[in-house]
Amino acid sequence: MFETGDHSRSPFVTLILLLIGVCLGFVVVGPLVGFLVTLPFYEGSMVDLAEALQNPMEHPDIKLPLYVLQGSATLIGLIVTPVLLLKAFGRSVRSLFIPLQLYWIPVLLTPVIVVSFIGINSWLVEWNAGLHLPETLKGIEEWARLNEDHRIELTAFMTNFSSTGELFIALLVIAVIPAIGEELVFRGLIQNELYRLTQNAHAAVWLAALLFSAFHLQFFGFFPRLLLGSLFGYMYYWSGSLVIAILAHFANNCFAVLSLYFYQRGDLSIPLEETESLPGPALMLSAALTLLLLFYFRKFYSTRSELISR
Repeated sequence: MFETGDHSRSPFVTLILLLIGVCLGFVVVGPLVGFLVTLPFYEGSMVDLAEALQNPMEHPDIKLPLYVLQGSATLIGLIVTPVLLLKAFGRSVRSLFIPLQLYWIPVLLTPVIVVSFIGINSWLVEWNAGLHLPETLKGIEEWARLNEDHRIELTAFMTNFSSTGELFIALLVIAVIPAIGEELVFRGLIQNELYRLTQNAHAAVWLAALLFSAFHLQFFGFFPRLLLGSLFGYMYYWSGSLVIAILAHFANNCFAVLSLYFYQRGDLSIPLEETESLPGPALMLSAALTLLLLFYFRKFYSTRSELISR
């Protein structure tokens, strides 16, 4: 099910305007606002703050400003900007959340499906992490590796929690805000516009997932994120509820943050963020459970649609 309504503007034009607006909000306006908000609370000049942000690992006191910048970029780029564009297009945000009715069974199933799916995706994570480009693209691969290494270092720095307060801030910035913003943009807006453009639900789901993965600029995590985006897309398509997609996205990010937290505390013996795949039997069990749960999830909404149409 996709959001419907009066659309006088071409879906292609809408997509272009949306992508430009989101990029400007996420890359330029959001970080700038975050920088200005953080500056009065930072013990140093504007230049000192800018230099510290460029090399955060050598400045432990820069962690909170980094959270503010990331949260501001996501909030303004992926929530405020799309909402303003929707108003400019003469559409309401509420229209993306119709139908408003939620059923407890799929709500409870959604986090279970996502965690089970993480097991399947672990194989793709390991494969993608070890991928090598042809010799002619060696320069691109080296750049991608350096970018990946930098992101890993930055993630390790930001998720090295010294208190439960930092954990809650991380959950807000890494799990809550991105789940709302990215699903609003990539499923609520882009996937719907792609459906209008292609008139093909599967094409819309996969193209939106492709853009979702490309948006993160991580080549060595591109394919597992593509598959994850398609999971969110189909759960939105089958349920017709953006809330379900947001819940699924939140469950995925929340699981990653909490697993890091409990590993640091010593409650987990294996760092679940590692790129190693699950053992064969566990991988097969994860695949079987995920497929079974997804079949039931789809059947649940299919049955409800049939009852409503009678």
